[in-house]
Amino acid sequence: MKGLFKDIKYDLPAGLVVFLVALPLCLGIALASGAPLFSGIITGIVGGLVVSMLSGSALSVSGPAAGLTVIVLNAIQQIGSFEAFLLAVVLAGVIQIVLGVMKAGIIGHYFPSSVIKGMLAAIGLILVFKQIPHAFGYDKDSEGDFSFVQVDGENTFSELLNAINFLHPGAVIISTISLLIIIFWDKPFLKKYAIVRLVPAALVAVVAGVLINSYFEVFSPLLALKNDHLVSLPVSGSVEAFIGHFTFPNFQAISNPQVIITAFTIGIVASLESLLSVEATDKLDPFKRNTPTNQELIAQGAGNVIAGLLGGLPLTAVIVRSSANINAGGRTKLSAFIHGVFLLISVVAFAGLLNKIPLACLAAVLLVVGYKLAKISLFKSMYKLGWSQFLPFVVTVVAILLTDLLKGISIGMAVSIFFILRNNYKQAYHFNEAGTPDKRQITIQLVEDVTFINKGAITLTLDKLPNDAKVVIDGSKSRFIDIDVLEIIHNFKETALLKGIQLELKGIPEFQGVAGH
Repeated sequence: MKGLFKDIKYDLPAGLVVFLVALPLCLGIALASGAPLFSGIITGIVGGLVVSMLSGSALSVSGPAAGLTVIVLNAIQQIGSFEAFLLAVVLAGVIQIVLGVMKAGIIGHYFPSSVIKGMLAAIGLILVFKQIPHAFGYDKDSEGDFSFVQVDGENTFSELLNAINFLHPGAVIISTISLLIIIFWDKPFLKKYAIVRLVPAALVAVVAGVLINSYFEVFSPLLALKNDHLVSLPVSGSVEAFIGHFTFPNFQAISNPQVIITAFTIGIVASLESLLSVEATDKLDPFKRNTPTNQELIAQGAGNVIAGLLGGLPLTAVIVRSSANINAGGRTKLSAFIHGVFLLISVVAFAGLLNKIPLACLAAVLLVVGYKLAKISLFKSMYKLGWSQFLPFVVTVVAILLTDLLKGISIGMAVSIFFILRNNYKQAYHFNEAGTPDKRQITIQLVEDVTFINKGAITLTLDKLPNDAKVVIDGSKSRFIDIDVLEIIHNFKETALLKGIQLELKGIPEFQGVAGH
């Protein structure tokens, strides 16, 4: 237990910052999903209190996922009731636990680095683009809507134009002051003061935002932000009212095939999104720790089972919360747990007070998180690595910006796989040529692992070999030669006779053809 609290001086302020970031996102994602607002808070609490303790990740933070909003919105409508949908969430959690037990988490290690970094940069840019309207006081779109085409019918870029046309002066003043506080709070000339080191910049910015708006309400009502520009946490006037916010699954809906389809959809998509997020979080981790992916699937599954039983939305590991945790100086999983504690306390005791927080000052916090994820230096460093890394990176960024997280990742993966295939195509063998123009001596040295991916390159090379040459195909250094490649090599024996090629095979296993061929 002592070891758990050894970094509490870092984890406590980080947990508070993550709480401030997570609070409006939990509410916004619930709103965008067509679910009760309290369901988003439930999922945030479960992600903090349950998943953080079961997960093997030190810095990942779980909660309701923006990437699932469209799936959840459609599923609730198709299933017909929120209670039946909750059963699908419970079953999705069971599916994730099964995937973890079956060691399916290994897929998380196969996402190319260029795609993961592209995802981080894209999320950073999305945060910037999506938070600028809130910083300007244009709060028509919910906080949790991260897709290019928004729930309100606008898109990311049209929303920016709307924000400029309908900006609120009071919100601009609050977001600007909050942004300046966050930027200067970390400057060395202020860090020499103990209070600056102890109190997170985001908290100071939020307190300043509340005080400024309170000042506006008294002395300049035209600048004051009204309820639709503030956090809107459900307020419970009593214990009974608080308990009344919980919704429980309808287990009789197990016979509804749409519930089963939704469970598998959420289970697979949430697992992929969580694996992507923990992989990205590990890359941001200053201590470069690695998350056990199978354990992560089990932790996420357990979280979804509990969230579904209590009336919450499906959860995943979320890179926005995780990167906010890292930027705030979090060191261990305690910071994610603390953010869950703050969420629980907030809905029980301080909902009225938190509802005074302007969305404009929270936008300032997220703008800084977004900037740190999408720094220009990241684009420069990826460019220096060459086109095989830079192009998948940029395509991933653009695709996520113009679609959504999973579609963008899929497009980025396709481009990355193209480069992988092209590199393998080139590296199937080493080609050495000697002798005289009349009598060439050619050695084709196969590499350590020769797979079906190399089939095309080897076929073309054998087809282009000159007549009457002496050719050695050497597989003595190969650890593995795919059966497709063996078939090509042994079939070439007949071609070699026709072309007058003197063929020698070294270390090439015999090929047992399929009967009838």
